[in-house]
Amino acid sequence: MGLLMAIMVRAAGMRGYRELVDELGGDGDALLRRFGITPEAPDSDDAVITSESMGWALEVAAAELDCPDLGLRLAERQDFGVLGPVSVALLNAPTVGAALACVHRYLYTHHAGISIELCADPEQQPGVIAMNYRDMAEVTAFSQGIDHGAGLLHRFVHHGVGGAYGLRTVHLPHPPRAPAARYTEFFGAEVRFDMSTTLFRFTAELLARPMLGSDPMVHKLAMDYLARNYSELDRTMTARVRLAIDRAFLESTADIATIAQMLHTGPRTLQRALSSEGTTFTAVLDTARRDATYRLLCETDLSMGRITALVGLREQSALTRVVRRWYGRTPQQIRTDARTRQAGPLTETSIFR
Repeated sequence: MGLLMAIMVRAAGMRGYRELVDELGGDGDALLRRFGITPEAPDSDDAVITSESMGWALEVAAAELDCPDLGLRLAERQDFGVLGPVSVALLNAPTVGAALACVHRYLYTHHAGISIELCADPEQQPGVIAMNYRDMAEVTAFSQGIDHGAGLLHRFVHHGVGGAYGLRTVHLPHPPRAPAARYTEFFGAEVRFDMSTTLFRFTAELLARPMLGSDPMVHKLAMDYLARNYSELDRTMTARVRLAIDRAFLESTADIATIAQMLHTGPRTLQRALSSEGTTFTAVLDTARRDATYRLLCETDLSMGRITALVGLREQSALTRVVRRWYGRTPQQIRTDARTRQAGPLTETSIFR
């Protein structure tokens, strides 16, 4: 289970879970809290949770509420906004192939443990290709999580083309949790269980089919936004913590309790995730403070006292000490040298871009 500590998921992926559990006679808030998820987290666009906590929340709800198709039910009731910024690019892609290429490239912004790859048809049937949906839930046998992810992907393609899309068979890497007929009804195709991985087999012509209601300009803007704001580094908790610290320098105090609250997770969970990535909160904070201090010294005319407060230090002498440690020079020396290399200062509101 320790492997999953570092795999972070947007909490929006659990949107609708609380209401579904309540409708089934359970207590959605209590179940979320049991696995370290605040009831407010699924409604946030910024909150992250561990893949492990999401997996257990789905499995335990299915077992305790005697609802073996819970993953499919959650997929049925969610809109594609749960995917965050990537949903705009997907829904406005010109073709299904372009949409799946976007999913392949940017799905990690929603769930760092999921990947999608097109591959040859394992049955080598002419005119048929396959899409391999790989989820870390396969490693831990979180079958409800697999059903939920596969169900949401199926609904997206079905919605994109306005109906049936030539799906031949679906492979799932677990036994049927609900009656097999339920899976057949949901996917509208034969479902095979206990396979080696999750796989969708469909006709190759699907890739060229247009996405209904797509807007090429919106797609371009959305792809530009994703390319500008996300990189491979965003797969990690370290990157998410660093972004939160940068925001906190302007808005609040950048201590671990504040950053954990911003990410809707607990301090201990955050520390474990960072540890699994080979770092600590103190190290990430120190790097963020170093970079912010350098920008403030070089790109603004803010006083040393103001800079000290912005980067979360209590005394100006502390600023001098850490700058000497980082750069071997005093804050004023760094500022003076910067003035010889550049023209006017930036405004305070632009320093943390």
